Amino acid sequence: MYEFLSYEKDILTSIFLGIVVFLSAVTLVILRIFIYYWDTPIVKANNRTVSFILLVSILLNFLSVFFFLGRPVDITCLLRQTSFGVFFSISVSSVLAKTIKVCIAFKATKPGSIWMKWISFNVSDYVVLVCSSVQVLICVIWLLVSPPYVEFDHDSYPGKIIVQCNEGSVIAFYSMLGYMGFLAAVSFVLAFMVRTLPDNFNEAKYITFSMLLFCSVWISMIPAYLSTKGKYMVAVEIFAILTSSAGILGCIFLPKIYILLFEPSLNSRRAVLVTNRE
Repeated sequence: MYEFLSYEKDILTSIFLGIVVFLSAVTLVILRIFIYYWDTPIVKANNRTVSFILLVSILLNFLSVFFFLGRPVDITCLLRQTSFGVFFSISVSSVLAKTIKVCIAFKATKPGSIWMKWISFNVSDYVVLVCSSVQVLICVIWLLVSPPYVEFDHDSYPGKIIVQCNEGSVIAFYSMLGYMGFLAAVSFVLAFMVRTLPDNFNEAKYITFSMLLFCSVWISMIPAYLSTKGKYMVAVEIFAILTSSAGILGCIFLPKIYILLFEPSLNSRRAVLVTNRE
């Protein structure tokens, strides 16, 4: 008897499919709303290009779950961890870019600040590009040196053959996770330091919550991941992917969506300027 997260036989697979479809639909709706309000002050003030990249990467995070479902084959084993690592790094790099932008924007409000010249410079774009490129490099080296492959575990459960992906290189796998954790930790520390900024810079509070949730999920995931086998090990990682991605989506974007849809009076240049003076 072969064991894996089957589309036909496992209720877990059906549950994960439903959650992925729902969260992907929510992400697409939020993306559509942001595009509709693209030229409004709230969207502009929250670094709309990086917000767009972040939303797309969150959507890809959700969709990457499909590589974990069904019977593992060579191509899905190659893509499941590397795609997840790259997409998540883009997400966390975007959050880091937002955090750095908030810090610069606040420092630039002080008279005679040397940070003024950085306002017009696309620091956020370079942060996303550079930080994501490092993860891409890690994954490319991983695939070239010791790529993941399908293996059959005959020993863990008597009478069952576990069809699973061997990560190939444990060092590469934990390097990928460690780099993601490093980006998340830097984002959390920076956002925590500037969490008491005026309301128009208050995205730092939401970033702090999202990165706290992200780090908590993945720190708790590692021992659970190591203590399980077979399809339940895969289920633990899928749960971590969905939970942390949904946390970033909810913490960072839902407050903006609420203002755009239900508090349009706050979506004005005057409201932003008044808040800034306070």
